[in-house]
Amino acid sequence: AAMSRKGRKLLVDSLTRSAKHFTKSEVECLIKLFDTLVAKASSQFAGAGFDRTVFRDTLYNAFGMTDDVVLDRVFSTFDRDNTGCITVEEWVEGLAVLLRGTLEEKMKYCFAIYDLNGDGYISKEEMFQMLKHSLLIQPADEEPDEGVKDLVEIALKKMDYDHDGKLSFTDFEKAVRDENLLLEAFGPCLPDIK
Repeated sequence: AAMSRKGRKLLVDSLTRSAKHFTKSEVECLIKLFDTLVAKASSQFAGAGFDRTVFRDTLYNAFGMTDDVVLDRVFSTFDRDNTGCITVEEWVEGLAVLLRGTLEEKMKYCFAIYDLNGDGYISKEEMFQMLKHSLLIQPADEEPDEGVKDLVEIALKKMDYDHDGKLSFTDFEKAVRDENLLLEAFGPCLPDIK
């Protein structure tokens, strides 16, 4: 639905405040892109947003993100109200973290991606699910899952500071602050630098 100029200006101002990492002109560009994506989407959301399919295609085309599990989790972190539809606010504020977030924001984002069941912990099973897609299996390997299990054990040894067999956000945060490369320890969920 076409928005009045005044309505659009209010939206741009509001999103420039809430998505602190973008300038006003960047927010305007992201809203235009959002409108283009909504037009491409099926009209089931009556112009209010776009669905998982459009979102996944966009992340794939823009950032080369291909992992289905990760793409679904990214969609879920963007879709804060859990409607199955990405609104303009969710779009701009989500991209602010994805593209320009502080280390703190990115840690919260990555943790949410890896915490598959949303219980506040990354369990061994969740690590296994995330990591099993990231290992290249050599034909000579006797049991492909064994390598993944070994990786999970290594990750726990390195990151599980309270030794409870799972990662809390506190564990994850401490590990990432000690070694920033651990931010995406369980699979790439941020766009690469370019």
